[in-house]
Amino acid sequence: MKIIFERTLETALVQWKNGPNHKPLLLNGARQVGKTYLMKRLGTNHFKKMAYFNFDEKPELAQFFENTKDVYRILGNLSLVHGEQIDVQTLIIFDEIQECLPALNSLKYFFENTPELYVICAGSLLGVSLGKSNSFPVGKVQFLTLYPLSFSEFLGQCDPKLDVYLKGVKKIEPLPDLFFSSIKDHFKKYLITGGLPAVALTFLETKDFVQADMVLKDLIRSYELDFAKHPIMKDVAKIGHVWHSLPSQLGRENKKFVYQLVKSGARAREYEDAIRWLEQAGLVYRIALCKTPKLPLSAYDDLSAYKIYAFDVGILRKQSKLDPIVFTEGNRLFVEFKGALLENYVLQSLVPQFEVLPRYWTSGNEAEVDFIIQSKNTIIPVEVKSDENVRSRSLTFYAKKYHPELRIRYSLKNLSFQDGLLNIPHFMADYTAVFISLLASEGVFEASLQS
Repeated sequence: MKIIFERTLETALVQWKNGPNHKPLLLNGARQVGKTYLMKRLGTNHFKKMAYFNFDEKPELAQFFENTKDVYRILGNLSLVHGEQIDVQTLIIFDEIQECLPALNSLKYFFENTPELYVICAGSLLGVSLGKSNSFPVGKVQFLTLYPLSFSEFLGQCDPKLDVYLKGVKKIEPLPDLFFSSIKDHFKKYLITGGLPAVALTFLETKDFVQADMVLKDLIRSYELDFAKHPIMKDVAKIGHVWHSLPSQLGRENKKFVYQLVKSGARAREYEDAIRWLEQAGLVYRIALCKTPKLPLSAYDDLSAYKIYAFDVGILRKQSKLDPIVFTEGNRLFVEFKGALLENYVLQSLVPQFEVLPRYWTSGNEAEVDFIIQSKNTIIPVEVKSDENVRSRSLTFYAKKYHPELRIRYSLKNLSFQDGLLNIPHFMADYTAVFISLLASEGVFEASLQS
C-alpha cells in the first residue's frame, strides 16, 4: 500500500480555499518539509484544475513579472505556458517564488484585481528572501507555516489504529500498558528518522535505518550547500560553524548558546548575522531567556542569553553521530546526549501549537526550567525529563516562587494530572494544547492573566 502522510496543515489549506475574501497564500517552511507535495495535493483534491509554475526550474518565467504589473497580461502568458486557460476553478501554484521577487510583489495585484482567483506560493529560503525584499505586498497575503512531520503524522502511517486511539483520548488518565509500550517503540523510530518526509518515507518503505540515514545525510548536505546563498560571502563559513556546533551546544548540561563552542575567540556580534540567516531559513529555533515570567513573554526577553535548537530532531541525531543501533538499546536513546534529543523534540512539537515561541527560565545558578509557554494568557513552565526519574528541583523552585496554576512535565511516565502537574509521555507532546484546553474546560485552572 502506498504511504501517504496526512498533514495536519491540509485542514487549514482547505479552510483557506473555502473561506470568504481569501488572499494569496504564502506557505512558509524549511526546505524538504513537503510544501510542494502539500500544494499539489490541495490542487488535486480540492480544485478542478491546477497550474503549477516553478521559478527555479524555469527562471525564464520571471520575465512575465519583470516587464509588467498587469495581472491579466501575466495570466495570459501563464495560460499559454500552462497550455490551458487559468480561471476561478484553477489553483495557481508559484513554487520557489524566492527566485522571482517581482512575482512576490505581484501578489498585491492578484489580490486587488483578481480576488476571485486562488494563488498559493512557497519557496525554500523564503524567509531569507522576505528579509531582504523591499517590495513585499504587506497586508495583501495570508501566511501558513509547514513544519517537519510531527510524531502524530508519522504514527498515522506506522500504526493508524494507535494514531486514531491517541486522537480519541479525551480524558487525562494513564494509557493501557500495551498501547503505551507500542507507541513508545514507534516514537523511538521517529527520534531516529526525524520529521523530514523523504527520510521517514524511506524508512517506512524499507524498514531500514541505514537507507533512511543515507537520505538524511544527503538532505543535510543540501542544506549546507544553501549556506552559499547568503549575500555576504564572509558569513557563509560562520553559518556553517554555528550549524555544526549545535550538538556540542545542546550536549552541555547548561544548554545556553556559547560562542566559544562555535569557534575559539568568537564574539556575539560577529555571528549574529549567521544565526539570523539560519533562523530565517527555518533551520534553527532561537529560544530566548525569560527571567521574569509575565505577560507578554516577549517584553521580558533577556537578549544576551538564548538557546539554539535544530528544526528537526532527526537532523540533530545525525549531526550528533548517534548510530541508529541505539534504537535497540532500551531507553538509551532517551538519556544519551544529556537528553538533548527529547528536549529538541518537545520544542519542535510545541512550536506549531502556540502562537508565541517558547522561552526558557533561569534564576541564576539556583534553577533552570527548560521551557516556558504562553497559552492564551496563561504562562506555563515546562520540564523535559529523559527517563522515569522525574524529580525536578528547578520546577519545584519555580512553583514556589511564582505559584503557576499549571505545570507540565514530559517524561517516560504515563499520562496523569495531580496537584497542578500535568505529566505527558514524550510521544503525546503533540497533544499539549489539547490537554491544556481540556483542563481549562474542566475548570482545573483559569486561562487568565497572571501577575
